[in-house]
Formats: sequence, C-alpha cells, structure tokens
Amino acid sequence: MNDKQNYEALGKEKISKLMVKFCIPCILSLLVSALYNIVDQIFVGNSELSTLGNAATGVVFPIFIIAQGFAWYFGDGVAAYINIHQGKKDTEKIHKCVGTGMVLTLIASVLLLAIFYPLKMKILMLFGASENSIGYAVEYFNIILGFFPIYMLSNMINAVVRADGSPSWSMLSMLGGAIVNIILDPIFIFACKWGMSGAAWATVIGQVVSFVISIAYLFRSKTFRLSLKSFIPDLKEYGEAFKLGISSLITQMTIVVISLVCNIMLAKYGSMSKYGVDIPIAIIGIESKVFTVVINIVVGIVLGSQPIIGYNMGLGDYGRVKKLYRAILLSTLVVGLLSTILFEAAPDVVVGMFGKPTNIPNPDDYWEFARLTFRIFLALVTFTCTIKMTSIFFQAVGKPVFAVLTSLIRDIICFVPLICILPIFQGINGILISAPIADLIAMLVTAILTILFFVQLDKTGNPVPEEVVNIIKK
Repeated sequence: MNDKQNYEALGKEKISKLMVKFCIPCILSLLVSALYNIVDQIFVGNSELSTLGNAATGVVFPIFIIAQGFAWYFGDGVAAYINIHQGKKDTEKIHKCVGTGMVLTLIASVLLLAIFYPLKMKILMLFGASENSIGYAVEYFNIILGFFPIYMLSNMINAVVRADGSPSWSMLSMLGGAIVNIILDPIFIFACKWGMSGAAWATVIGQVVSFVISIAYLFRSKTFRLSLKSFIPDLKEYGEAFKLGISSLITQMTIVVISLVCNIMLAKYGSMSKYGVDIPIAIIGIESKVFTVVINIVVGIVLGSQPIIGYNMGLGDYGRVKKLYRAILLSTLVVGLLSTILFEAAPDVVVGMFGKPTNIPNPDDYWEFARLTFRIFLALVTFTCTIKMTSIFFQAVGKPVFAVLTSLIRDIICFVPLICILPIFQGINGILISAPIADLIAMLVTAILTILFFVQLDKTGNPVPEEVVNIIKK
C-alpha cells in the first residue's frame, strides 16, 4: 500500500481499527515520556535522598512543563496543519511549516536556557523549594537545563512524526530514551553514588537517544522532504500552525501556573499545619507525576486519533468525525474511572512506589497527607481527563477558540481562584477540595461547548458532495 492509499484509509477504514493502529503507539510513546521524570523520582525516593529528593524533583517538574509546552506548541501546531492539509490534498508546502517549526523550537529553547540559568535559585524557591531541598533541586536542575534544546526538539519532532503517519517510530524514539534512563538511573544513583546528579545525567542521556532516533526519521518522512530551504523561517505559511498549536501551549502553561500557585499555597498553609512544608510539596510532586501518567494515556488516545480527525475534517466527512469523538470519549471515560478506583482504593500502594519517608520527623503525617491528596484532590479525575481530551479534539478539528476555552476554564478561571480562597476557611484541606470543585464547573462548560460545536457542524452540512465521499469509502 503506497502513501496515498495509507492516507485515504483514514477516510474509509473502520474507526476502531484505525484507533488501535494510531493510538496504541502514541499512548506508549507519551507514557514513556512520562517515565523520564517518574523513574528519576522512584529511584531518588528509594535512595538516601528520600522525601527531600522527591521534593527537589517536584519543584523542577514545572520547568520541564514549560519546556514541553513550547515544544508541543510548535509540534502540535505543525501536526494539526499536516493532517488538515492531507485531507485537503494540499501537501506541497508542508516542508516549510515543519522546518519553520523546528527553527522556532530551537530559538525558544535557547531563550529559556538564557532566562532560567541566572534566575534558577529564585525560580526554584518560587516553585516551592525549601531550605532543606534547594541544594538537591539546584544540583538536578543545572544538568537538566543544559539539554533543553535537545529535549524540546525531540518532543516537537515526535508530534510531526505521529502526524506523518508513523506513530510506531515516535514510540520507538521515546522508548529508546526511557530504556537508557531506566538502566542508567540505578547505576548512577546507587553504584556510582552520584545522587541527584546521577538522576539528572541518566535523564539527559536518555533524551539524547530519543533525539537521535527522532532526527533519523526526517530522512524517511512520507508527506514532506526537508531541504535547507525548509529551515528559512516562513511565518506566513506557518500562520495556520501558530493558531492550531496555541491550545497546547496554553494548556501546558496553565499547568505551570497552577503548580506555582499550588506550591506557594502548600508552603504557606503547610507551615501552619502539622505536615510542615516538605511533606505537602513532596506528595504533590508525586501526585503530579502519577497524574501525568493518567493524562498521557488520554492525550495519547486523542493525539493518536488526530491524523484521522484532521483528515476527515479536511475531507468534510463530519459524520465520521462525530463517530470518532464518541469513540475517543468512551475510551477516556474508561481510563478516568479505572484511575479513580485505584486512587480511592489504594493510595498507599501508588505513593509507596516512590519510597518510604526516612528523613522527616513524623512519617505517619506523610502517609496521612498522601491519602488525603489522592482521595480528594483527584476525586474527579475522570472529568479532568474528559476536559483535556475535548480541548485537544477542538484543536484537531481547527477550532482554536474552543480549545483555548476548555484549556483555561478548569485551571485558570476556576482552580486558581479557588485554591487562593478556600484555604482561608479550610486551611491546607481547602487546597485539596479546590480541584474537584474546579473539575465539576469546567466539565459543565466543556459539555456546553461540545454540544455547540456539533450543532454548528450539523448546520454547516457536508461541503464534499455525497457521491465523492461514497467513492472514497468504497
């Protein structure tokens, strides 16, 4: 089957079969991406660094999200551009969009490095590092920061690879890096006794491996061929991708904002409680990594479906787009409900993977706060997953305004004000109950936007003549 037939299959192959083909490699790829930070935290938590080491990696995590946010902004924007233009049978200028996206990603990575390095102490303290954990955080951050360009380019290119119809290659890229990271972590942390530096070096070496595999794909891409001319920035041609990728950037930046506000409030109200500062910061750091695993499964489902969604939107087969949304929604609900059962029934098992508290005064307080966090803070994680999925779906169908609204409503409009107000009355527990309240409100708004979108789709009708669609499906 040639490339043209492969793309046309997106418009006529059975949806469930296409989702298995495209979503599973994407899910595995994103899960492996999440493993980079989780593996570090598991090995650090089970070493002599224990709770303070976990707190240190927790305050560095939002910096990763910032870098990933810009990488996904450029990568997801280009990916949506590719898929929509595949459906329109207009692929001539895709190489310019890809090349421009890569150049912009590189520029953004250098700018972030130049900003973060001189301000690292202030930034890490801002994100919740205490006097006890700041030394570990700086040790880890110094090494991670130097490899930002490679990390960001790897993430950006992986989005392009998936959109080009090669999700398995994207998975291979992330898997190769993760395996290297998992192998090197115990060697560097325990055998070499490098502590936080060992965890950081294991991570960046894994990132280099992923980057090399990603770059190798560009010499065998299907939809486009890169040349030196491709890397001359063409902002006019890239304009559509700018709009299509904005929700990815906003989503990631909102994660940073809520991490910042959350850590500030945890430090303030934690110091007023029996838990102190380091326990809440460490537990929320663990919660963030675990939640990333859950959300990456959902993101993998919808991003894996993005080529199918974009192609059929470009083709104008809106009935097929509706069927896709229903299938993606059902998959998301299953993931969310299973996660909820796990977090409610066995929080100790989940947190226990990240080691036992050994360098804090009262370990019982650690486990108590862990149970409260997973059972309250993540109580409506199914809604969180559905909101995130719908935002990416809107991005894939070329509705950036709807995508941005669903990204902002939960985190910025609802969660941030709640987390600032409720602790005044409820103390540190007010921080935990803010999340499910925000989820409930945002879910209602997301449902309304989704209904509006499909009503508009029905009114628009099918711009492609029915006989043409039927011929393509034969």
